[in-house]
Amino acid sequence: MRGKAMKSGDPVTLFHVSDLHFGQEDRGALEWFASAVAEHRPAGIVCTGDLTMRGRSREFLAAAEYLGGLGAPVSVEPGNHDMPYYWDPVGRLLRPYDRFRTLHRAVHSELDLDGVAVVPLKTIARAQWRLNWSKGRVSERDLGDALAGLHARQDRALRLVACHHPLVEADTKSTASTRGGKRALAALARFGAHAVLSGHVHDAFDTELQVEGRTIRLIGAGTLSERVRETRPSYNRLDWSADGHLQVSAQSMD
Repeated sequence: MRGKAMKSGDPVTLFHVSDLHFGQEDRGALEWFASAVAEHRPAGIVCTGDLTMRGRSREFLAAAEYLGGLGAPVSVEPGNHDMPYYWDPVGRLLRPYDRFRTLHRAVHSELDLDGVAVVPLKTIARAQWRLNWSKGRVSERDLGDALAGLHARQDRALRLVACHHPLVEADTKSTASTRGGKRALAALARFGAHAVLSGHVHDAFDTELQVEGRTIRLIGAGTLSERVRETRPSYNRLDWSADGHLQVSAQSMD
């Protein structure tokens, strides 16, 4: 996939993974990914949500055990499957993020590496004014938090934003239908984001958009679960080189 020239910095390799869906995970894919981490030793792993299938405690425990055993710093963002499902409406409305926050405290690392920053953006909501609550939504508050994070990291040569839902559609079989996504993408570009990492659609993609005269890159990871779409289980390898290029390659379990 394409490389993009930016300010130079020390070489950094990151792995971008998404949609592990513990509860319907692919054990072979998880073992394959763990082997790749052990072999290539990335500086960090960015996990863009849907760690679980139904947001159950046992699924979060399994996810925490797996991620904690990878031997690399991991940043985790929540996905729509990481809240209590519709069978627990009280928990979903009153305590939607409790189990995820427990996992976050156990395994999350702030990936503020030499020359590279990863800034979170929440795109999930406990309820929406539409029938399908699995789709994306960017609130003013959550966007403001992400913009503040970008502003605080203007000295980083590469600034990545991590969220679960693609902010705009990327010609994949599944869709995100993210409300407020275009507005958020424009604001992130204005504040100096170079790329937005996401998941949700279970297929990898890498595309560049021109937004208000600025170039921003959209990078999506596949899945390590049994819930595959058009491609095999996969993850993305991101290589930030000393000459200031970001190279992204989708690694599929063939």
